[in-house]
Amino acid sequence: MDRPTSAELLQTLAGLRDPQARFAWAVERARHRPLLPEALRTDANRVEGCLVRLWFVPEFTDGRCWFRTDSDALTLKAMTGLVCELHDGATPAEIVARGPDPLDPLGLLRQLAESRRATVLRVAGRIREFAAGHVGR
Repeated sequence: MDRPTSAELLQTLAGLRDPQARFAWAVERARHRPLLPEALRTDANRVEGCLVRLWFVPEFTDGRCWFRTDSDALTLKAMTGLVCELHDGATPAEIVARGPDPLDPLGLLRQLAESRRATVLRVAGRIREFAAGHVGR
């Protein structure tokens, strides 16, 4: 899968006027996202708070942050994957300077049940925490 920039992703999503179309686009994108390798599907990488399994793996390489996620639930895989993509390749300082929910202006999380929305926001919080711990490195 090509790696568009966060600006390109946001532009594509903003171009889809209907929130349902945005959601469908994100879900279809998730269908093509590679699975997280079994070696990374560990309890240490699990995100708690939802009935389905969700894994989150942050990495810091060459001064930039990279994130991977996977879930048994396609909607969580779609939304958490999109949050990860919006932050991939950014410096820690860039991530810390952004708002806590990059999907809010697009209305994507309003389509989810409250528990799933909270889980996506938990992943967004982990991204910010990870970045904050790497500022200046």
